[in-house]
Amino acid sequence: MTISDRYREITREVRAFVTGLGEGEEGAENRRFREAGKALATLDELREAVGDIPRIKLESSLTPVLLKAHQKLDQARLLFEEAGEEDRAAKAWELEQKIYRLLNDL
Repeated sequence: MTISDRYREITREVRAFVTGLGEGEEGAENRRFREAGKALATLDELREAVGDIPRIKLESSLTPVLLKAHQKLDQARLLFEEAGEEDRAAKAWELEQKIYRLLNDL
């Protein structure tokens, strides 16, 4: 599987995760949902264009986006853990690990 395909797959998985979260509560409690949504928005920036990026520029183009998405998922994971939502925290951790593996392969 190419880097571009893996990137798109991760984006799809994060989208499914965020969609499955629903709306959540209002106010500060909703932050964990917003952080997960920010990770998706970050990944979506290059979802369509990732296949058009020359191989030599993939690392410099994808690394900042992947790091930001990883950070947002990590923030969401910590907030899920604080809220006692262990299943969601575990799924966020799984997605973080996929992003990390992709970063290592760049």
